[in-house]
Amino acid sequence: MHSHRGFTLIELMIVVAIIGILAAVALPAYNDYVRRGKIANATSVLSMMRVQMEQYFQDNRTYVGACAAGTVAPSPASNQDFSFACSNLGSSTYTVTATGSSSPMSGFVYTIDQNNSRATTSTGGWGKTSTTCWIQKSDGSC
Repeated sequence: MHSHRGFTLIELMIVVAIIGILAAVALPAYNDYVRRGKIANATSVLSMMRVQMEQYFQDNRTYVGACAAGTVAPSPASNQDFSFACSNLGSSTYTVTATGSSSPMSGFVYTIDQNNSRATTSTGGWGKTSTTCWIQKSDGSC
């Protein structure tokens, strides 16, 4: 008598199907997790920039001239996921914006101003906005 060893084709197809189902559930969750980490990085740069802008204001009594190299509030360096820009620089106003620049982050735009008003003007495919906070999750929570 010969005993057969190994797996049948049906058993292998069941394993492949199970792996496919697990990947279909895990991959979107992982991508969302990575996206939230990149958002946290951008918002931390915005928070740091706010502190530097206030320090610049304390030294100069104006925001005019901030976001320039050689000052205590240089324009934040862009990274692979977000580009940063200063705008609305006035005697008592400023806005710093983080705009998503990479594929998973394109369409995401976060801002902060002199009143510490945090806004989310766009969240790409999530379709959420907020004038009072930085949206961190796809469900629109801050």
